[in-house]
Amino acid sequence: MAKKVKVSDLVEQFHMEVLAGEAGLKRPITTADLYRPGLEMAGYFNYHPRERIQLLGKTEVTFMEMLTTGVRRNRSEQLCAPEETPCIIVTRGFEVPAELLEEASKRDLPLLRTNVSTTIFASRLTGFLENKLAPSTTIHGVLVDVYGIGMLITGSSGIGKSETALELVKRGHRLIADDAVEIRQTADKVLTGNAPELIRHLLEIRGVGIINVMTLFGAGAIRNVKKISVVVKLENWQQDKQYDRLGLDEELTRIIDTDLPLVTIPVRPGRNLAVIVEVAAMNYRLKRMGYNAALQFTNKLTESLSEDFEDFD
Repeated sequence: MAKKVKVSDLVEQFHMEVLAGEAGLKRPITTADLYRPGLEMAGYFNYHPRERIQLLGKTEVTFMEMLTTGVRRNRSEQLCAPEETPCIIVTRGFEVPAELLEEASKRDLPLLRTNVSTTIFASRLTGFLENKLAPSTTIHGVLVDVYGIGMLITGSSGIGKSETALELVKRGHRLIADDAVEIRQTADKVLTGNAPELIRHLLEIRGVGIINVMTLFGAGAIRNVKKISVVVKLENWQQDKQYDRLGLDEELTRIIDTDLPLVTIPVRPGRNLAVIVEVAAMNYRLKRMGYNAALQFTNKLTESLSEDFEDFD
């Protein structure tokens, strides 16, 4: 579910000055889209996106100064009237027209000011809101960085996820999260994962207890955030189940609105899961580079069979 950000969060994050409407600092922000109300300053309020943060830069402020007092008051009333509007932000440290200040105070609409230029501030604010408002979920599993590939290891409790992660860390790879992985869809078809603050850098090993990976293996053994590229599902070996032995059938699994490659690894005594996960990561990298070993083998096999049939004829 998408989260909500309050206007007070912006004030704290970007150290903005509150000029008016302090009582409205708890207003929620539900979209990362910003809006510069240039047409509205000219009187055209049809299709005005009232749910967005209203950003006033040099163009909007100087245009308002050119208007007569009565017109300026009318524009300010219309701009501050919608209850859905989270706040109005004035950039570059410009002086705010008295009429706008009065209307914002009357309606408890937060009127904020920053000294940063409009373009730079808009970019920073959009990035902050997109990250905070991104759809998110929490999945039971382990997230590790293997050869630069984010591998999300899932499976039933006690299947060996944490032990596999520990072995991977010992082999030089990095841990992002154990037990609970917070996942956000930060962009279209892009998922990033991190650990909750309470269990960051911690790994639970049955029989040993909770260990701090950074303390034991150093800062190079952990990282805070990683893009998720592959999901590895560990499951108990089922004798009557047919497992893919060639790798031609690519399974997918959906997390939030994104489909990710799924690798199902059957678990049985004697299998080195860490090595298998490493190979899965390297194989994924090769496929991204355009090399598919299973497909190449199939093509060679087809060619060989064709030659045998020709010799038979």
